[in-house]
Order: sequence, then structure tokens, then C-alpha cells
Amino acid sequence: MTPHAKGESLDESLASNGRGPGKDRNGDRNESQTVLRACEVLKAFRYLGEELLLADVMDRTGLPKTTTFRLLRTLTHGGLIERAGAGVYRNSIGPITARPFRIGFATQGDTEFAREVTRSMEAVAAREHVRLITLNNRYSAREALRNADLLIRERVDLVLEFQTYERVAPVIASKFLAANTPVIAIEVPHPGATYFGADNYKAGLIGGRALGRWARDNWNRQVDQLVLVELPIAGSLLELRLAGLVDGLRTELPKIVETPLVRLNGRGTFEQVLDVLRKYLRRRSPRRTLVGTVNDICALAALRAFEEAGASEQCAVMGQNALREARAELRRPGTRLVGSVAYFPERYGEELIPLALNILQQKPVPTAVFVKHQLLTPRNVDLVYPLDRAAEAQTGAGNEPARAPGTRQDNSDMRNGRRAEL
Repeated sequence: MTPHAKGESLDESLASNGRGPGKDRNGDRNESQTVLRACEVLKAFRYLGEELLLADVMDRTGLPKTTTFRLLRTLTHGGLIERAGAGVYRNSIGPITARPFRIGFATQGDTEFAREVTRSMEAVAAREHVRLITLNNRYSAREALRNADLLIRERVDLVLEFQTYERVAPVIASKFLAANTPVIAIEVPHPGATYFGADNYKAGLIGGRALGRWARDNWNRQVDQLVLVELPIAGSLLELRLAGLVDGLRTELPKIVETPLVRLNGRGTFEQVLDVLRKYLRRRSPRRTLVGTVNDICALAALRAFEEAGASEQCAVMGQNALREARAELRRPGTRLVGSVAYFPERYGEELIPLALNILQQKPVPTAVFVKHQLLTPRNVDLVYPLDRAAEAQTGAGNEPARAPGTRQDNSDMRNGRRAEL
């Protein structure tokens, strides 16, 4: 697979790894070598407010000590550089280097969540004049390892790693560590990397409390069984999401600990998860069931399975991610989707690109940055996502009437085998 950056071919991106034009050029008689050297000194400062020692400027420019000192003194008098202390100089005009930062982005795969993240990243990278080199991990551990090697060969300044498999995270992290490439790990922690993504326990807690309140208000706290749809391939991370959900339920329904608990494997596409739930319902007669899931695909599959069994009124479901299909379901009259906890992937770029720039500019950053979650329900979905209606009108996917049991009016993503997401 070939790395791709908007407006940048692979050959061009490799060529841009040098220090920029003019470093090895031969001056002509119409050029002032002093001015050119002053430009090199200014280029040594990579961001507004960066403070460098005389030795740092010498190292970045390759100029002799006396020349560097004289140029820094002159630029200080000219107001382009400030003295920040004894032998310390501060950039007061911002970066002037022609070479923008090059950030590698290994996206999770072709899912709605990943597409929203990618669109957001590309928009913010363009705004901040960052070259984003994007690869697709395709939900494959092998592909993620291969892409890590490609990004190392590309000599990117930093990597945004978005891959699913907890078990390969240490291997990927060690590759980037050996290459001295900083990493931000999206959704799945990688050793030594800055983490950005869900606060999984908190997201589960939000959903669990809401599901418990619904059962208290609508079923008078009478729950016959609790079904948790898991995603084992993601490792211990998503277990926190379900642990939070159970704890949230307990705060509203203390006796839920006495309710029979069933755990089902939610791995795979919508159809695969639906098949697991169909088999479960064939073995057990539907009763008042609370369903907690790790993502919206599992939640929508649960709704379909109970609907096909003619037992929609016997279930109440909580989703995670608040993806487009889940938001449409929340708008459907009589839905049994109590809510979905939002992660706002369309906002990821607004936080990830500035976080990456802060790391590259050697500014202090936290070891973990968590998404701000919000519960979406039928009551507030239009307030949080008011533009969904306009998008549905453009695509012809408006608010459909309630589906008859056994019908297949799900969207094209699911018909095409949507994979369960983090």
C-alpha cells in the first residue's frame, strides 16, 4: 500500500524530508550571504514562542558560533527574536520554514466512525497546514504492522495510530519507539504513546444509569434478564465499557445483581451479530430484557432480533457511539433504543491535530486525553445533531415508519456487512 497525502505524491513527500531549499545552493553575486544566513537562523525556530539556546541554533543551522551569535544579536535588535534569558532566545514572529510537519495517520478501517474521524482530521490538517499521510489498517493486525513500517520509512514527524487489536499494540509501539517517532494512540492504548479516545468506563456508566432509569420508570424495576453483547477482539479495553454499564445499572437498580446475566460475543458484521442474537432468542422465551452493548452495531442488531421474534416490547437497549444509524433509530416512533452514548468522531481532528502539534513543538501534554461523552436519547437527538434532518433529506433516507417484524429495511452499510466498531 502506498502512503497518500493530500496534494503530495510519495516522491514529493520523500523529497520534502530535507531541510528545505537553499541549504546546499551556490549563492550568486546578487544575493547577500549574510541575509541568507539570517534566514537560516529564523528557520531554526519551529513555532511561535519556541526558546532555543545558542548551541541549539548552531546545531539546527550548522553555522559557526561567532556567526550565529552575531546574527541572533542583530535579529534581536530588529525585533524578530527576543532575549528570554542569558543565552536563551525566543521566536516572536512564528515559524517561517517552508517544510510543514508531516503526520502519519493509520486509520482503523472503512467504517462510518473511521470515515468521520478521517474527514475531521483532513479538514483540520489542511487548516493548520499540516501534511497528513493516510494509510488504512483495514481492521487487520497484519496490515497495521505493515503500515507502521511504511510510516517509519516515510520518516513522518509523528504518527496517529488507530487500530483495533490490543495484542499487537506493544509491537507497533516498539517499532515507533526504535524509530524515535512520537505516537498518539486512538481508542486503543499503546505503550509509551499519548492516548486519545473514549473514557470507556465513564461511557458505560452513563449508558447504564440511563438504562436503569428507563427500567425504573417503565417496568417498575422489574427486569427478568440482562444481556451484555461484548467485543472480545478489542481486549480488556471494551470490558471497561460494559463494567461501567453494569455499575451504572446498579446505582439505579440495586437488585440487578440478582438478575440472570448472559454474555454474547458481538464480534463481526451486523449480520453476524444478528445471527448470534437470533440463536439466543430461539433458545429462550423473550422476557423483560435489558441489553447493554459495546457499540451501536450490536445495539441495532439486538433491536432487529427482538423485533423478528415479535418481542420488541420485551427489550430495552443501550448503544455506544451514537452513529448515524443509531440517531435515525432514536427518531423512530416507538423505538426500544433507550439511548446511545455519543463519542463525536466528527470532532476528533479538532483535538488530535492540535495535540500532535503540541507534542512536535515540545509543549507539555497530558498522557491521556478523553472524549467528552454525552447521552443521546429520542428527546435530545435533534438538539445535538440538528443537521441530520437536512442530510437525510438530501439522501432520501428520512425518518422511516416503524418496521414490521422480520423486515430488512436497514441501511446500505449494514446490508454490505458493516463491521462492529469500537
